[in-house]
Amino acid sequence: MKLLHRFFIAIIIFSCTGTSFSQKIKPKKVKESMQQVADWQIANFDGLYSDRKKPHHPLDWTNAALYVGMAKWASMADDDTYYEWLKNVGEENEWQLHKRKYHADDHAVGQMYVELFRKYKDEKMIAPTKEQFNFLMFHPSQSALNWGTPYHQDRWNWCDALFMAPPVLAKLYKVTGEKKYLDFMMSEFMASTDFLFDKEENLYYRDERYFDKLDNGTKVFWSRGNGWVFAGLVNIMNELDPKSEEYAYFLDIYKKMAEKLIEIQTPEGHWAMSLLGQEFYLTPETSGSSFYVYGLAWGVNNGILDKETYEPAVKKGWNAMASHVTKDGMLGYVQPIGAAPGKAWPDKTEVYGTGAYLSAGTEVYKLYGGE
Repeated sequence: MKLLHRFFIAIIIFSCTGTSFSQKIKPKKVKESMQQVADWQIANFDGLYSDRKKPHHPLDWTNAALYVGMAKWASMADDDTYYEWLKNVGEENEWQLHKRKYHADDHAVGQMYVELFRKYKDEKMIAPTKEQFNFLMFHPSQSALNWGTPYHQDRWNWCDALFMAPPVLAKLYKVTGEKKYLDFMMSEFMASTDFLFDKEENLYYRDERYFDKLDNGTKVFWSRGNGWVFAGLVNIMNELDPKSEEYAYFLDIYKKMAEKLIEIQTPEGHWAMSLLGQEFYLTPETSGSSFYVYGLAWGVNNGILDKETYEPAVKKGWNAMASHVTKDGMLGYVQPIGAAPGKAWPDKTEVYGTGAYLSAGTEVYKLYGGE
C-alpha cells in the first residue's frame, strides 16, 4: 500500500509539473530559472509565504541563508544588480551581525559581508564581523553541548549551526590570512561533530534531543539540517588549501555523507524530510534537497566525486527542484521554520529555500557546461 501511495504521489507531481526527471539539463535553462527565482524573491522579500505574522529581520538567519545563495548567483549574473541589492542590505544595517553575540544563527549574515568585501574591497564591510568574532575567541563560551545546559546555544550544538557560523570564520581566515579564525572554527566544529555525528549512518542529528528518538522505527535525521551541514562543508572547503589537514578533515565527512545521500535519495529526486523514513514522508522538500544537489554537483565539478556514480543523482535532484518552481518564480515545497521532519506545501516558500536553490544552480550550471 505504501509503495502504491508513493507511485500515485509521483504521478501527481509529474502531471502537475510536466517535468521529466530524465530531462536533459541545459545551462541556459538553469540560468534562466535561477534569475526567475532570484527576481521573484527580491520582489517578494517581505512577503509572508509560510504563515508568518511579519517579515524576517534583514539580518535574521533565514535571510542570511538567502544571501549566501544570492551572492553566488550575483557572481554569475549578467550585471551587478544583485550585488547592489545585497550591498544595500549591508549598508542599511551598518554591516552589523544580528543581535545575539554568541548565537550561530546571528553570525550567518557575515558570509554575505565577506563576499561583498571580496568584490568591493571595502574594509568597513567586514570590520564589525571581525570585531565580534575576535571578542568570542577571547571570551569563548564555557557551556557544554548538551541541550539542557544553560546558554547551550552559545556553542554549535545543533547541526544547522554548522552552516551558519563556521563558513564565516573560514572566509575571515581566507581574506585576512589570520589563522586564529581557522583554529577556533576547527576546535568548535570538531567538538560539534563528535557530539552530533552518527558514525553508523554518516548523518548528523539535529541536536541531543534526537539521539534516542525513533520515527516509525527509524532514527531521526532531519533533511534540512543535514542539507545545511552538507552545504556548510562545501562553503568551508572552498576557503581552505586542498592540501591542508583541515581540508582533509572536512573532506572525509563530506565523502561519507555524499555516499549516504545517493543511497537514500528518493525515486522522485528529492530527499525525504526524515532521511531514513522516505516511505513515511512522501511530500517533497526543496530547501534541504537543494543543498544536497549543490554539494553533490560541487563534488563532481571538483573531481572529488565520481561523475558516473554521482551525476545521475544531481540530474534527478535538479530536475525535481526545478519542477517545483512556479511560473512566477516562487520555489514551492519549502518546509517552514522548524527543527524536525514535518510538512511542506506547493504554495508555501521561505527565503532560505531560495538561497539553497540558487546555490544548487551555480554548481549545476557549471556541471552541464556553463561558463
